[in-house]
Amino acid sequence: MDAALLLALGLLAQSLCLSVGVPGLRRPHTLYPWRRVPAPGRVRRAWVIPPISVSENHKRLPFPLVQIKSDKQQLGSVIYSIQGPGVDEEPRGVFSIDKFTGKVSLNAMLDREKTDRFRLRAFALDLGGSTLEEPTDLEIVVVDQNDNRPVFRQEVFTGQVLEGAVPGTYVTRAEATDADDPETDNAALRYSILEQGGPQLFSIDPHTGEIRTVQVGLDREVVAVYNLTLQVADMSGDGLTATASAIITLEDVNDNAPKFTRDQFFLEATEAVSGVDVGRLEVEDRDLPGSPNWVARFTILEGDPDGQFAIRTDPRTNEGVLSVVKPLDFESRERYDLKVAVQNEAPLQAAAPRAAWGQARVRVQVRDVNEAPVFQENPLRTSLAEGAAPGTPVATFSARDPDTQQPQRLSYSKDYDPEDWLQVDGATGRVQTQRVLSPASPFLKDGWYRAIILARDDASPPSTATGTLSVEILEVNDHAPELSPPWGSLCSMPDQGSGLLLGATDEDLPPHGAPFHFQLSPRLPELARNWSLSQVNVSHARLRPRLRVREGLHRLSLLLQDSGQPPQQREQPLNVSVCRCGLDGACLPGAAALRAGGAGISLGALVIMLASVILLLLLALLVALLARCRQQSCDKKLLHGLQDDLRDNILNYDEQGGGEEDQDAYDMDQLRHPAELAALGAPLGRPSLRRDAPFSRAHPQAPRVLPTSPSDIADFIHEGLEAVDGDPTVPPYDTALIYDYEGDGSVAGTLSSILSSLEDEDQDYGRLWDWGPRFARLADLYGPP
Repeated sequence: MDAALLLALGLLAQSLCLSVGVPGLRRPHTLYPWRRVPAPGRVRRAWVIPPISVSENHKRLPFPLVQIKSDKQQLGSVIYSIQGPGVDEEPRGVFSIDKFTGKVSLNAMLDREKTDRFRLRAFALDLGGSTLEEPTDLEIVVVDQNDNRPVFRQEVFTGQVLEGAVPGTYVTRAEATDADDPETDNAALRYSILEQGGPQLFSIDPHTGEIRTVQVGLDREVVAVYNLTLQVADMSGDGLTATASAIITLEDVNDNAPKFTRDQFFLEATEAVSGVDVGRLEVEDRDLPGSPNWVARFTILEGDPDGQFAIRTDPRTNEGVLSVVKPLDFESRERYDLKVAVQNEAPLQAAAPRAAWGQARVRVQVRDVNEAPVFQENPLRTSLAEGAAPGTPVATFSARDPDTQQPQRLSYSKDYDPEDWLQVDGATGRVQTQRVLSPASPFLKDGWYRAIILARDDASPPSTATGTLSVEILEVNDHAPELSPPWGSLCSMPDQGSGLLLGATDEDLPPHGAPFHFQLSPRLPELARNWSLSQVNVSHARLRPRLRVREGLHRLSLLLQDSGQPPQQREQPLNVSVCRCGLDGACLPGAAALRAGGAGISLGALVIMLASVILLLLLALLVALLARCRQQSCDKKLLHGLQDDLRDNILNYDEQGGGEEDQDAYDMDQLRHPAELAALGAPLGRPSLRRDAPFSRAHPQAPRVLPTSPSDIADFIHEGLEAVDGDPTVPPYDTALIYDYEGDGSVAGTLSSILSSLEDEDQDYGRLWDWGPRFARLADLYGPP
């Protein structure tokens, strides 16, 4: 037992000597990892090889690490090999072994920060490839060197702290890292402040990197930002170093009270206006602009009991803007002396000094201007009964001039009166009606009429006030109710039908209308014996017979009364048609009485009368058409064959001249002695009228002066011919004869010159012999021989 312990201690000592890894060591120690110490009675396992240490960044390569051997075969008959990371796994080629001697060598520099240890597996085989020993583990530990500088986590650290903070107040923390082995001094970091740029107001914990205040006196208004240079070093402060910056900002506190730049301000404001700015009040504050510690708030302490002024803060300049919120009146007060105070939004620190000029006096002088008149009551509401006669007083809409120190005269006029209903006295403002207002006016809204009155002073320039006059048109009970409709029908028996439902209407509006009171006329007591009238609702009543009444038309008289004050009533006739009814209460056919209207004629009778009149008119029109057709057919037989040229056809006129042989057709004295006829005052005969043209187309001609001597007769006749030929409403004619108008649509053409025919062979003059002796001369002249 003691011999085995001594052997184990010897192997451990050899391993420890090898782990030092001295660079000058030429020959590695030999290890027999598979050698077992014999012991009676039991079998021991193989020895565990302690880790082999080697320093990182070793530059003498290859470097022998260790030699392993098996004692089962002679030298040269055993083949050695290793496997694992650094051999046949990434990173490859770092370690190698001599397969015949078992020497393990380092072939590349190691970096502990990448791989801090390697675990290899060693094998021993005979020359035939058979396993001589069980595989054993071989661990190689990389020893750290101080080859990495510490690194700050960020280049610039920032922190905030309130100005005036007490010593020891935490500000921020600096952090750094080191890639070396944290279990060694190579990663033992220490922090320090290299530079603060002024008094030593901050300190840093060397182990944790926390930065804190160490003195009083931090004032943002003096220094707002501090820049610190920080350093970190490994090897507990004696090794490699790195630097960074720390920016510390002082946060503002309200340690400076605002103050006015002056203790008195003089401003001027115009009267009778509001919502205008008067002036600005300047203040100073050393705190951070834009913060609640800097923003000023103004308060009026004295001099404004009615709240006519207000002060707001300009957010850009922090000045107080004094404005007028209620109109000023120069006549009542010419000057205002205000006492104003200023303070911040945020409360002032208790230890901060108070401002000397935290209050100021503000004097506001009121400037007098011409003010517009003021109506004493605006809008003015009044009432007037409907149908008021012209000249009825409505109201006196007067105003007063607030400029008491500038006496002025006021005048009144209308600005809006859509119905032109009112009249305004220009001097007094007295309003009266100038005509009757129609109740159906579209400008009456819910019974109110609105007008606008103007009041103007005589200043230069003048000022005008606008007043609204609202007139309520009161409803007057000036209409009595009326039956609607004033007729109806019912059954002759009291127990048949539902009676006659009567209704009433009233042109008046509530409360002068319904409910209506229906009553049989008191003048006729016999009506109440035969008829009964019962109220149905506020606007209807039901009429029933008390006894059986005869069939036919009955004229009753009803008295209707409304609910107005005073009430209006009217006695009206009611035409009731009584009929015989069936079981269903409806009038039987042929048994109904005449249903009367206001004239006592039923609708059916009126329809029959109208139908009879229309039938008579149609018969008269038919007779006229038959007579005309008969006349046209006769004319066609008489003038058969003479339709080729209507100008040569001969018409039958009421008056025909006898030609040259007829000396009695005309009164020639009218041409030979016109002056004598005119002197006697005798009528000169009816005026010449072309009756072959419609009256609607004939143009009246100016009367011509009759000739006074026989020598002018020819000229008179020629002028007449020219006037007729120049008439654009008729065709040309050869002579000025008096014709009778025969109407439109005549089958005969106009009578023109017989000689105007286009060709004689177009006419058959032989028929003239058949027309009688009056046409014998024409037949002899133009007819065939």
